Amino acid sequence: MTWTAFLQQAGAQFEQHLVTHFTQTDTELAALEQNWVICPLSQYGLIRFSGEDSQAFLQGQLSSDVRALDVNTAQYSSYSTPKGRMLASFLVSRQQDDYVLQIAAELQASIQKRLSMFIMRSKTKASDANADWVQIGVAGPAASGQIAACFGSVPAAMAVQHHANASVIGLAGERFQIMASPEAMATLWTELISKGAQAAGTPVWQLTEIRAGCPWVTGATQEEFVPQMANMELIGGVNFKKGCYPGQEIVARMQYLGKTKRRTYRMYVDSRDVLAGQDVYSSDSDGQASGKIMLAAPSPQGGAEVLVVAQIASLPLGLHLIDANGPQLTQLNLPYALN
Repeated sequence: MTWTAFLQQAGAQFEQHLVTHFTQTDTELAALEQNWVICPLSQYGLIRFSGEDSQAFLQGQLSSDVRALDVNTAQYSSYSTPKGRMLASFLVSRQQDDYVLQIAAELQASIQKRLSMFIMRSKTKASDANADWVQIGVAGPAASGQIAACFGSVPAAMAVQHHANASVIGLAGERFQIMASPEAMATLWTELISKGAQAAGTPVWQLTEIRAGCPWVTGATQEEFVPQMANMELIGGVNFKKGCYPGQEIVARMQYLGKTKRRTYRMYVDSRDVLAGQDVYSSDSDGQASGKIMLAAPSPQGGAEVLVVAQIASLPLGLHLIDANGPQLTQLNLPYALN
């Protein structure tokens, strides 16, 4: 049985490749707040780089310091155009000698093809790893205890623990991602459900990403942002001391000249009709957009929480959906300080 067929048998409702829900989204959101949830991470794809030159190749393409990555750590990263605009963002980890790049599923094929074009004589190969490994996310107040009970220990944020049949990545906000073969994951899923986990869909995990301030480039926001606009350097996704990579000159100039005019903010809006890529406006925008929604997810309080990339100067004036008189966005805390 395939992983998708297993999830369907477990009650997953799909919209294209995304798991939208198992029960009701509000029920799943309540479990996230009060107990714990497990979420299939069908919104992400996996690209594997194999070969002795994989580290050197990725070091010359991505914004993070890939050389600092070992089998027991993970890191965020990005891949940009020569003009510094992000084509994709990643969570990078290792499986033995292979490097695994988690990316928005809708971007995987095009980014894998683009990166492969630059391999040339490097001894590395990019391949689709989705048939070999699947992932689930675990989050909620009880998540740490349940991970400890299942695996015997709990990885710190951005640490990776490898077990006989699965790898566990610790993320900010007491969240965890588990990677395993489809067969092993089906067994693990059944075990976690028996321990009281609430199965939940993509919107619930998306909310945890927003609350952790973790931006993800999708088709709606590709080539819209320089990494600093998306707070990538604040979550370890940019290294300013490494050598060249596409867009490095633009990224470095923005950092050292202090010319970041946009930042990513976490906000709430009393509407669930919010989509990534949607523009936001302020009273000084004169009809021009002041920012753009990067991620959006339903909130347990009703409405939606979002990550929005916006002009720093527009923030005190208020941001609105649709136009300057539309629903207002209210700023919420991020787990890190904005410089």
